Amino acid sequence: QVHLVESGGGLVQPGGSLRLSCAASGRTVSTYTMGWFRQAPGKEREAVAAISLAGVVLSGANTDYADSVKGRFTISRDNAKNTVYLQMNSLTPEDTAVYYCAASGRSLTLLPTYFAYWGQGTQVTVSS
Repeated sequence: QVHLVESGGGLVQPGGSLRLSCAASGRTVSTYTMGWFRQAPGKEREAVAAISLAGVVLSGANTDYADSVKGRFTISRDNAKNTVYLQMNSLTPEDTAVYYCAASGRSLTLLPTYFAYWGQGTQVTVSS
């Protein structure tokens, strides 16, 4: 099992940046595909980004992103710190949501169904 704790959320103006962190305890994040998801009020949870198991590269890439965040968000992993990050740039009000970190034993995927472990979430609000 792995326990996940997100941090780094907050209030930011449109066009600004935030970096979310997901600290893991228990098993190391390198043994999981790690993902970021978000849920806005009144909407379903949606995938944001994922990074594959350490050492696994599929189709020439080990990351995947939702179309709505491509070119703006970057997911990364620091195995030594057992932490996954989500760098978010050029934020818009449409990015406002609770952001969740999750872990999957599968290869690279953005399907929430395949993620067995979830953090409690961190609120991101983009507003002027």
